[in-house]
Amino acid sequence: QVQLVESGGGLVQAGGSLRLSCAASGLAFSRFAMNWFRQAPGKEREFVASITRSTGDTYYADSVKGRFTISRDNAKNTVYLQMNSLKPEDTAVYYCVAGLRMGDYDYWGQGTRVTVSS
Repeated sequence: QVQLVESGGGLVQAGGSLRLSCAASGLAFSRFAMNWFRQAPGKEREFVASITRSTGDTYYADSVKGRFTISRDNAKNTVYLQMNSLKPEDTAVYYCVAGLRMGDYDYWGQGTRVTVSS
């Protein structure tokens, strides 16, 4: 059974930082591209960042480019999202997503809530 468990969310002031983690089990982690999505209150879910399975190439939404960094540790079956210079508009539930190929979203975590106060 595939499980993706996010952690690290919380309440932070604007300009602050948080580091999200996503621990994966039940899948060959190194074979999956990993992604972060988010959903703000009253809005549709949106792509945040992704990292390839082998080369570690990264991709970001324009809204977070230069502030967020996605990384992975295949030895620990974990993907991270370092979030700096947080803004109130970053407030959302953040989801970890695994896909066999870039652009595939096969498995989703339950989400972790991030609230940025102004």
